[in-house]
Amino acid sequence: MGFTFLKKLPTPAEIRNQYPIDAAIQELKAKRDQEIRDVFTGKSDKFLAIIGPCSADNEDAVCDYLLRLRKVQDKIADKVLIIPRVYTNKPRTTGEGYKGMVHQPDPEKAPDMLAGLIAIRKMHIHAIQESGFTCADEMLYPENYRYLSDILSYVAVGARSVEDQQHRLTVSGMDVPAGMKNPTSGDYSVMLNSVVAAQGSHRFIYRSWEVETTGNPLAHTILRGAVNKHGEAIPNYHYEDLRLLWEKYQEKNLQNPAVIVDTNHSNSNKKYEQQVRIAKEVLHSRMVDPELHKLVKGFMIESYIEPGNQKIGGNHIYGKSMSRMGGIRKTALHNCRNVLITKNTKRQSRLSGSAFLMSGMCFHIHISHSCYIHSQIDLCRRNIRMSKHFLHAFYICSVLQHMYRKGMA
Repeated sequence: MGFTFLKKLPTPAEIRNQYPIDAAIQELKAKRDQEIRDVFTGKSDKFLAIIGPCSADNEDAVCDYLLRLRKVQDKIADKVLIIPRVYTNKPRTTGEGYKGMVHQPDPEKAPDMLAGLIAIRKMHIHAIQESGFTCADEMLYPENYRYLSDILSYVAVGARSVEDQQHRLTVSGMDVPAGMKNPTSGDYSVMLNSVVAAQGSHRFIYRSWEVETTGNPLAHTILRGAVNKHGEAIPNYHYEDLRLLWEKYQEKNLQNPAVIVDTNHSNSNKKYEQQVRIAKEVLHSRMVDPELHKLVKGFMIESYIEPGNQKIGGNHIYGKSMSRMGGIRKTALHNCRNVLITKNTKRQSRLSGSAFLMSGMCFHIHISHSCYIHSQIDLCRRNIRMSKHFLHAFYICSVLQHMYRKGMA
């Protein structure tokens, strides 16, 4: 027989009874849940920053990081609502590598699921007590959700899980926002179909029970980039991508259309230091387009105390993610703060025909379908700055100067 049944695990109710939350945490969660709900329903114009390490593998480091986030939150509370990422289980493409605290509460020891279930609950409770944040986690195993359902304020469904029916139906029974990522192929229809399913009511089998759900009106999309058949990263955070998603949303009868833009993964080609630049571009797209201003509700950002990542084995670096990707360093939190805080500044711009009278604007120009150029034109200084150079620089500058003379003088 292929399965060896090692031990019977406690039910979620049993674990929750052994490690309960007090009235103060219940009240805090209710308050936070309402604040986050108001963003997705449009009652609040705050912007969400779902930020934190790829993998939460050390309770002390996680709580330390959250305390640093708290200082940032206090400075931008009128504009930005932070939801820390405390991810306790990690999908592995090949099944190899560290699968998260729920598998290995000690990364250097053998897997222990019972100890892992206890460890992740204790860490989430400790994080709330220390920082005042209720957090986000990824739902890798739908049957494990109720071990944490009374303390989480946000749930993400990953690119490899979003097509799975049990994930979709489990989200339909949640009372907190759940983000459904685009699959690794980048197919918008798969992502949006998952939202349709999650917002609907269903009857199905869950943890040996026949259950019925009411549907989750806060289920929404997450754009995380894609990978083509050659293994190349294809970003989907650009203006055209966001417009396409808006149009696809209009074809569906969905409640609370919303998207969170993941600034890492295939959007950054796993180059975590690019996240601030990506966030700036998305905020610009949101600023100049009223429909995108309604649609884009926040960012999902990978960040931790130390940049980069580390593997199991050897001496562990405190505050460095144990994962396949890294996050921006602690000093970059202030850069993210500055990026996020710009979202309410100077939304008024005059558009007359093809004339864009703005102090600065990013253009995405496609030349003969063979050249992609991301340029920044500073109209105030009558100056052109190139972030990348393709073909002959003289030709590109000539094209941009021609655009400026014809449409923007």
